[in-house]
Amino acid sequence: MTTDTRLAFAHPSERAAATAGPEPLDRISLRDHIVSVEIGAFQAERGVTQRICFNVVVEVRPLTGPVDDDVDRILSYDRVTEAIAYELSDERLNLLETLAERVADRILLERQAMRVFVRIEKLDRGPGALGVEIVRARDAAPDARTDAAEVPHPELVYLSNDAIASSHLAGWLDQLHAMGRPLILCVGASDTPAPHVAHKMAQRRIDLLAIEQNAWVLASKDDRCVVVATRTELNWALKNGQTSVWAPSKIVLDSVDTPSVQPRDAVALAAWFAATFDATEMLVIGADLPAQASVPLRAVPVDQGVL
Repeated sequence: MTTDTRLAFAHPSERAAATAGPEPLDRISLRDHIVSVEIGAFQAERGVTQRICFNVVVEVRPLTGPVDDDVDRILSYDRVTEAIAYELSDERLNLLETLAERVADRILLERQAMRVFVRIEKLDRGPGALGVEIVRARDAAPDARTDAAEVPHPELVYLSNDAIASSHLAGWLDQLHAMGRPLILCVGASDTPAPHVAHKMAQRRIDLLAIEQNAWVLASKDDRCVVVATRTELNWALKNGQTSVWAPSKIVLDSVDTPSVQPRDAVALAAWFAATFDATEMLVIGADLPAQASVPLRAVPVDQGVL
């Protein structure tokens, strides 16, 4: 077996040693860290957990001066496992590649970390381990703390069907833009009844798609409105002043903290979504307020032109 081939299947610690630069770096490693989690792009992987195995090597700057047996002076192994746990709890992911990138980026936020090797393998999808391995260096890692600070809290507005059809719609949008905060619009299903089936998961998807159809109806009424479905799109929209109309299927179905409310209770679903984005408030136009919500709520009658 050639050296290159052997290293391709070697533990990340061997790959780190073989590709070390001129500056000597210390290494810490996490081996065979197994977690059961729901992950995967296939329908058979939804609603079930499977084991995934992490092997991580972090190259760190050598300490100057004595360690003095002080845990605060070193990059703790806990920071590596915490990075994994954080990314697994943030949202449900389809791809190991996405998870590996996020774990690597989070580890590289640590002051001592210079380069990180992340290998993730699925253990239950076949007779062998199926996985991905990436290498990332500090100069290629985004500063997630900066990104988080730059994303402003949005104004979230739920529009009933009467509000969508109202002659006040353009005026409401003008007033909301004048507030100077990023704007996310949410809607429910149209008044046309969606199909009913006995299968609960199928019905949930049908109801979510009915909301998305209505989101496109709203977007057709004002060119400022753009239908968005992913957190990446929403984060970009929040930073760039785009008015977003939420298409909920992906975020709801991929959420680790799956909302207990059903899509047919669209105002409550919007309130759950508002809480996940730390919205400044949720404005409800032309609909009743939900019984409970973890963001401030304000109702506006559909015949009121001034918000």
